[in-house]
Amino acid sequence: MFLYSIFDNRNEAILFSVFCVVIILFLAIDLGIFNRKAHIISTKAALIQSIFWVMISLVFGWGIYVFDGGPQPSLEYFSAYLTEYALSVDNIFVILMILQFFEVKEKYYHKVLFWGIMGAVIFRAVFIFAGAILVSKFAWILYIFGAFLVYSGVKIYIEKAESEVDPGQNRLMLFFKKRLNFTEEERGGSFFFKENGKVYFTTLFLVVILVESTDIIFAVDSIPAAFAITQNEFLIYTSNVFAILGLRAKFFLLAGIIEQFYLLKKGLSIVLIFIGGKMLLLFIDIHIPIAVSFSVIIGTLSLSIFLSLIFPKDRKPKPTQLELFEVYEEPDSPQNKSETEKVS
Repeated sequence: MFLYSIFDNRNEAILFSVFCVVIILFLAIDLGIFNRKAHIISTKAALIQSIFWVMISLVFGWGIYVFDGGPQPSLEYFSAYLTEYALSVDNIFVILMILQFFEVKEKYYHKVLFWGIMGAVIFRAVFIFAGAILVSKFAWILYIFGAFLVYSGVKIYIEKAESEVDPGQNRLMLFFKKRLNFTEEERGGSFFFKENGKVYFTTLFLVVILVESTDIIFAVDSIPAAFAITQNEFLIYTSNVFAILGLRAKFFLLAGIIEQFYLLKKGLSIVLIFIGGKMLLLFIDIHIPIAVSFSVIIGTLSLSIFLSLIFPKDRKPKPTQLELFEVYEEPDSPQNKSETEKVS
């Protein structure tokens, strides 16, 4: 009874059933057939997967247009999808830092991301439906969401691009390390194994926990943003999940070039400020049409990507070992002077 109550009509229930079948089917094929063994994901495979998930998302959005009320719900779906999809780019950067920090072999990247994203799908369901219950009972929470999004947008806009992240000091990681038996043994990419009557957890298990915690942190921005676009939890959840599933393929596609889109973060901050402001304007009974919101979101994100490519960020070349040696060498030191005199 509760599950049916989250849908506005019978067609939404049917679409959600199709959504669940598609997600379960393709994840089973992914893990059970294409990626049964650990291997490095090629750029070509990542590109094909990225296009595939984008196409599936577009087809589902078309299904919403045809069977769920026309342009209004479909534009809400695509607006929420685009916002989450763009926000996940920043998530890619943090996940890459975690994998590199723990020196995870590239062939295990897919396994870590697969199970990390599976957890994200579950946690997003909990957060979204809990948020929907709160919003239905306390409508003023939407204004808090709006104010929080404006604050987050301003904070993201003014913060330095090179923010330091230290996975080694993550509280969740330290919590598990104190309470579980961990080993640095690889064990063929296993998350845990049993030896001498004891269960040991590998570094890979710890990495999955950190990836999961990273998604939860990013959900603090993305879920309020989705609620600011639409209060239909069916549209919020499906758009979120499709964007998250696209994240895995997008990771392998963008991991090496993500720093080139340096203005995307500024674009995201503007989008968050706009969405938050749109929600706050409802307090004085000013409604911004969803078509305008969709245009602002896609226009801002597209412009930030375009400007990043047209005006590439200046990068200071890393000093070579010889240059570093010359920096630390003291030519005027007494030792160097005596050596020079001996040579002369």
